[in-house]
Amino acid sequence: MEFQHSVLDLIKTRISSRTFKELAIEERTLEKLKSYIAELNGETKIKARFVLVNGDDAVLVQGKKLGTYGFIKGAGSFLVGVLDKAEPDALEFGYLFEKLILFATDLGLDSCWLGGTFKKSDFEKSLNLKDNEYIPIVSPVGYATEKRRILETAMRSFVGAANRKPWSELFFDGSIAKPLTEDKAAPFSSALEMVRLGPSASNKQPWRVLMDEKGFHFYICRTKGYGVPSYDVQLNDIGIAKCHFELCAKELELPGLWQKLENPVSVASWEYVCSWMS
Repeated sequence: MEFQHSVLDLIKTRISSRTFKELAIEERTLEKLKSYIAELNGETKIKARFVLVNGDDAVLVQGKKLGTYGFIKGAGSFLVGVLDKAEPDALEFGYLFEKLILFATDLGLDSCWLGGTFKKSDFEKSLNLKDNEYIPIVSPVGYATEKRRILETAMRSFVGAANRKPWSELFFDGSIAKPLTEDKAAPFSSALEMVRLGPSASNKQPWRVLMDEKGFHFYICRTKGYGVPSYDVQLNDIGIAKCHFELCAKELELPGLWQKLENPVSVASWEYVCSWMS
């Protein structure tokens, strides 16, 4: 299903929203979102599925709203990512969930990635999960209020939500000793800029990209001691970066495809993930 707006514009304008108007999503918008979810579920090659919990479905039998420990207010609908416990591919899961987030943005809906600040048991009960399934990621989806709550403002300030690392810390030309410039990265500079602007858990921005004559090689620069054993949230973040780079490259009609190299350039303290070979 095609996006109505430029992916570059969607990435530039989207921000995480935690306070929502108590308004139901318009029926036509809801149907488009459901259709796209069905499309994603049909194309995924990993043991994962995505679900829209909407309206009355977002309330448990006991009459409680799905719990987010107060971090989300007013949301009546949630996008829920369900993963098989034996499925290790957080990269592809993050890639697919970000495509869903951007599609929701394209429909005029607001959202917020949640990896730990939601009551997993509430969501598990609402979906009647199988024994082999769990929920690593959810996002409220709806219409954000114009004004943020004090808690939301404080949270954004604490993680520096609006701050992004400069190109010189993220993108490199041939070796880690030589930062990549936008001019040298052309015509892929816009795709890399969309990687830079991407959301990440606690705004850690773990993506690093090394460009050479063959293409763009994506790595994780892990934050020591960060994350949880059950789900690789920083690999999930590279999935977001992968999504942004690919969708922008396609929109700009730039050549290339994803590969995993057998002998990538080894960089101390970085972990190789995948390459866009152009």
